[in-house]
Amino acid sequence: MAETAEKKQNPIIETIKTVVYALLIAGIFRTLFFQPFWIPSGSMKDTLLIGDFVFVNKMAYGYSYASCPSLRLPQFGIDIDAKDVCGMFDGENTRFWGGEPERGDVIVFRHPGTGAEFIKRLIGMPGDTIQMKQGRLHIDGVPVPVEDAGNFEEIYERQGPQGRYPACENGPVGEGAVCLKSRQRETLPNGRTHNILNVGDRVLDNTPVYTVPEGEYMFIGDNRDNSTDSRVPLAARGVGFVPYENLIGRADRVMFSSAGRSMFFFWTWRGDRFFKAIE
Repeated sequence: MAETAEKKQNPIIETIKTVVYALLIAGIFRTLFFQPFWIPSGSMKDTLLIGDFVFVNKMAYGYSYASCPSLRLPQFGIDIDAKDVCGMFDGENTRFWGGEPERGDVIVFRHPGTGAEFIKRLIGMPGDTIQMKQGRLHIDGVPVPVEDAGNFEEIYERQGPQGRYPACENGPVGEGAVCLKSRQRETLPNGRTHNILNVGDRVLDNTPVYTVPEGEYMFIGDNRDNSTDSRVPLAARGVGFVPYENLIGRADRVMFSSAGRSMFFFWTWRGDRFFKAIE
């Protein structure tokens, strides 16, 4: 009888083992190689749209405490930060097998204050001076070249899980109307090019001159008038400068994109964004 009972338990035990092993493998893969990231806001339009699903390459810059995954499920009272798991590696602003990011990389990093994951474009390297003048980016006192790239069009409607309306240069417009933003092509000093969007005259179109400290970086969203980024200091509830150890990885490609309120609504997936390279 004991042998029979043991045989009956074996499938259950084996199933539990399989699930545990699968979770361990997934955790190791997510920590060391690639991390999925779903774009929650419009701060990187039109490079990244709300609902884009990207894989972040964690091998690009090596590993630090920030490489450990966080688990935040406020509805269940779960808030596990990377420092709770890998805090022993925090504090030296160094990385294992570290690689230097390049200006223009689109990077996921941990907010220096809250630890939340952000995705922006790397604009300022250590030692650079960065300033916005009348909406124009200046690096080391030199205006970055831009050229007109037409308008970016989208429908004025609630977007993504947050249900926010986009800002429109031709606003105010009604629900379902076409929302326009000016689009330009910006070329960084190393030759990297990407699109930027503008809505109009905003506070962050003019900033002080920021000098990027050694071992830190400055990030700005491509949707220049709708981005919380390094143009606002950490003390003023912005992002401020981001330490090297806070980098998680580089976003290289959009795997798929959902125009709906959830990435699981496959009928809302955008057909033109499968495996789209990120400039």
